[in-house]
Amino acid sequence: MKSIQKDLRPDPDALLKRLHHEEQKAEPRRGKLKIFIGAAAGVGKTFQMLEEAHALKNEGVDIVVAFIETHGRAETEALLHGQETISRLRLEHGQIVLEEMDLDGVLARHLAIALVDELAPSNAPGTRNVKRSQDVEELLDAGISVYTTMNIQHVESLNDIVYQITGVRVRETVPDRIMQMADELEVVDLPPEELLARFSEGKVYIPPQAEQAIHRFFRKGNLLGLREMALRYTASKVDEDMRSYMERHGILGPWPAGSRILVCISTSELSMRLVRIGQRMAADQNAEWYAVYVESPEDWPSDEAALDRLAQSIRLAENLGAKVQTLSGRSIAGEILSFARSQNVTLLVVGLPRKSFWKKWPMTSTVNELIRQSGPIHVLVIGSTDEKQPEKEVPMVLGSRDFWPYYGSVAIVAVVTAFCWTFQVWLGLINVAMILLLPVVYSGISWGRRSGLIASIFAVVALDFFFVPPRLTLAVEDLRYLPMFLVFVIVGVATSFLADLVRWQGEGARQRERFVSSLYAFSRDLMATGSQEELLHHAAMEINDAFQCEVLILLPGENGLLQEKAQMGEHVIFDERKLGVATWVYQHSQPAGHGTQTLSSATFLYLPLKTKDVTVGVLGVGLGKADKFLLPEQRRLLEAFTNILALAIIRSEGHT
Repeated sequence: MKSIQKDLRPDPDALLKRLHHEEQKAEPRRGKLKIFIGAAAGVGKTFQMLEEAHALKNEGVDIVVAFIETHGRAETEALLHGQETISRLRLEHGQIVLEEMDLDGVLARHLAIALVDELAPSNAPGTRNVKRSQDVEELLDAGISVYTTMNIQHVESLNDIVYQITGVRVRETVPDRIMQMADELEVVDLPPEELLARFSEGKVYIPPQAEQAIHRFFRKGNLLGLREMALRYTASKVDEDMRSYMERHGILGPWPAGSRILVCISTSELSMRLVRIGQRMAADQNAEWYAVYVESPEDWPSDEAALDRLAQSIRLAENLGAKVQTLSGRSIAGEILSFARSQNVTLLVVGLPRKSFWKKWPMTSTVNELIRQSGPIHVLVIGSTDEKQPEKEVPMVLGSRDFWPYYGSVAIVAVVTAFCWTFQVWLGLINVAMILLLPVVYSGISWGRRSGLIASIFAVVALDFFFVPPRLTLAVEDLRYLPMFLVFVIVGVATSFLADLVRWQGEGARQRERFVSSLYAFSRDLMATGSQEELLHHAAMEINDAFQCEVLILLPGENGLLQEKAQMGEHVIFDERKLGVATWVYQHSQPAGHGTQTLSSATFLYLPLKTKDVTVGVLGVGLGKADKFLLPEQRRLLEAFTNILALAIIRSEGHT
C-alpha cells in the first residue's frame, strides 16, 4: 500500500512547471497568439481567419485588420468589408514603393485583436524589425492578441525536411520559439486534389519572382508530404498543451522520464541542419536541449568563412531556444561527454559532413570516440543528405600563400641534404640521419602537421636516395634501415600534432588573458574615476581600445530623452537615426542594430546599459564594416562591459 502511495506522489518537475505557470499568470497581461496553419498557399487560411474575425466582431470584440494581402481575390476582399483597417506604412525603396504594417499605428490603437496576414516574410528595408514575426512579438508584449497565418514549410526546424520533400529551399522562416508561444494552432486543410484544381484555375497567388519554384512545389506528392507535416506538427502541439494542462491541474498520468538533448555544433556547414534536427526532437519529446561547441585544435576555425558558419549556427540555436555553451579542451569527445554527463543528457546529436578523407578523418575519430565512450547516452550520427553537393572546399592554387609552408619544408630538407652530402665522409650515416631530423622537427613546429608530414616524407626519400646503400636509388638492400625510415615519419607526425596543440593552448591562454585583463582594467578605471563625465570618457576609451570600434554612450537627460554623453572614434556622427534606434533599445531593454534582427540596417550595434531592475542608458558600437560582426566571445566581453558600466553609472548618480 505504501508503494502505491509513493507512486502517486506528484512529480517534482511537474510541480516546478506548475509554479512557473502561476508566476507567469501574475505577470502583466500578454496578448494571445493564434496561428492558422496550412500545408501550402491557397488552402484558405486568410479566408478562415477573416470569417472568424467577422464572428468575433459581431460579438462586440474590438478586432482590427493590421495587415492583410488579398492578392486580388474577390472572396477575400468581400470579407474585408465592415472590418476596421489600419492604414499601411509606405516606404520608398529605390524606384518602388513598398507597403508594410504600421506597427506604431497598431500599438497606438490599443485594440484587443490584430489580424496580421503571413507571419513568415521579412519586412521591407527601413522598418524597425527585420521579420514580421518580430512585429507580432511586439504586439503580444503590448497586450494585443494576434491572429495570423502561415504555411508549414516556413517553420525553421522543418526547413531541411521541406527541402528533401520538395527540392525547394525556403528562405523565409519562422523561429520555433514563436510557434511555441502560440496559444492555439488551427489547421486549415484542403485535399491535394482540390488544391491542385485551385492552382490550375489561377486561384492561388504566385509571386512573380517565385513562379518557377512554386510550379515545382505544387505537385501531388509534395502536397501530400506537406499536408502530413502540418497535421503531425499541430497534433504534437495539441499533445503538448494536453500534458501542460494535466500538470497544471495535478492530473495523474503516465509522465515520461525527462529527456535532455545535446547538439554538437562546429565550423561545418552541416551544423545548422543538426541544430534544426535537435530542435525538432526536443519539441517532440518536450525535452530541454543544448547546443555545444568545443574549442579544440581538432576543429580550430581556419578562416573567416568558418567563423561565420560557427556564428550562424550559434545564432540559429539561440533563436530556436537552445542553451548554447562554448567549451574548451584538447579532446572534443572528452569535453562533450563530460558536459553531457554533468547535465544528465540522454541523447547526443553529432554530424559527419562529406569531406575528403584527410579532412574528414579527425571528425570521424571524434564520432567513433563518442560512440565508444558514451555509455548509457544514445548517440545519433547525422550524415550529409545531398550526395551531389558535398561540403564546399576551396581549392588551393599552387602559387598561393597556402602552399608556401610546404615549399619551405621541401626547401629546408633540400638544403640540409646538400650539407650532409658535402660532408658525408666526416659525418657518417648515423649522424646524417640525426641531422635530417632537424628540418622535420622545425617544419612541424613552425608550420603545422601537414608541413611536418611532408618534411618527414622528403627526408626519408633523401636519406634513402643519397646516403643508404645502394646510393642514388630508392632500393633498400638492408631491411634494418626500415625502422629508421618509420621513425622519421612518426617524429614528423608527433611533432606536428604537439606543435598544433601548443599553438592552440597558447592562443586560448592569450585570449583568456586578454578577456580577464580587459575586464579588470575596465572595472578598475571606472571605479577610480570621480565625475560621471570622466567615467563615461574612460569607458568609451576602454571599449574603443578593446574592440577597435567607434563608441557612443547615451544617457537620459532631465526631460527623459536620450542625450549623447561620450563618444570615441574619428567618424562618429550622432544623428536622428541613431537616436531613434537607441531610444527603442532604451525603452525595450533589448539589443538592436547591426548584427541583430531588430533595426538591422543601422550601422551601430546598440546594447542597453542595465542592471536587474533598471535601464540607465545605451551603448552603441560601430565596427566600421557592414559585413563585420562580433564573434561570440567578443559579444560576451562587450556584454560584461555593459554590465560593469551600468553599475558604475548607478554608483555615480547615487542610486541604491
